[in-house]
Amino acid sequence: MKLLWKPLALGLAACLAALPSWAQPAHDKPLRIVVPFAPGGAQDVIARYLGAKLTDRLGTPVIIDNKAGAGGIVAADAVAKATDGATVLLATGGAVTIAPHLQSKLPYDPVNELVPVALVADTPMTLSVRAESPYKTIADVLRDAKARPGQVTYASTGNGTVSHLTGALLAQASGVNLLHVPYRGAAPALTDLLGGQVATIVTSVASIEPMVATGKARVLGTFSRAALPSMGTAPTVGEATGLPGMEVPVWVGVMAPARMPAAGIDKLSAALVEVCNLPETKQRFAQLGAVNTCGNAAALGKVVTEDSQRWAKVIKQGGIKVD
Repeated sequence: MKLLWKPLALGLAACLAALPSWAQPAHDKPLRIVVPFAPGGAQDVIARYLGAKLTDRLGTPVIIDNKAGAGGIVAADAVAKATDGATVLLATGGAVTIAPHLQSKLPYDPVNELVPVALVADTPMTLSVRAESPYKTIADVLRDAKARPGQVTYASTGNGTVSHLTGALLAQASGVNLLHVPYRGAAPALTDLLGGQVATIVTSVASIEPMVATGKARVLGTFSRAALPSMGTAPTVGEATGLPGMEVPVWVGVMAPARMPAAGIDKLSAALVEVCNLPETKQRFAQLGAVNTCGNAAALGKVVTEDSQRWAKVIKQGGIKVD
């Protein structure tokens, strides 16, 4: 028996060593999810929720590593260069589908160095106004913009952000000239919206919802495929305008370094989709102004491709550049 056991033990050890870290026993290397935002925001909360659920399903600890900076480029670069087989990115469009069209040179290649793992959420954008605004509908905004080209303002969370580009998409599709006013984040933009310094704002459901709940702001439309119950009677922008292509998924997904073993990616993808489909996940994400949009690696890959094509067109047509 001893002669048989030793080779068997050695063979088992070799098999375990060949597995990705999250497929090994819990005492081995933990899975690290790099988040391109500071702690406390919706994406960070999503990552921590997923991490807690994955710990149970994968049998290994999950570490959340916040690497904010440069619109997600710092985090994406760290993951693209990771070689430990246990580091993934909580990805959003900023560093993956927008930055390549705004910057001539990135420290990583989002197409060849990052691969999709799973699609988990959508954090929809809205076009909103302060409660006292004379604009009651999106048609009111566009009518005024046609009458006063370049004088109707929309606030965004910064140059080159999805907030900025979504506003540009609406302006281009409707043939009007909206004046973009960039801010450093949603908080100062909302302050000026409520103070009347800007006429409208393109921002996420999560950002505008507290203002809507307290009667300080109104949502004119959502850049989503379907109306959102949390936004009351607000229509989708597509419904309100009749314009095609106004469904803008502000997606959240998980991506991995291209060098990560396929078996490990498949295992993680399956676990993420399972967690995403839980009823409690839908409820938790809704509290964050997000919609759970569960999908495997192929689903995320499709969203990323379509998103990249959308923003490439908007950026080129608008001659958009970052400071």
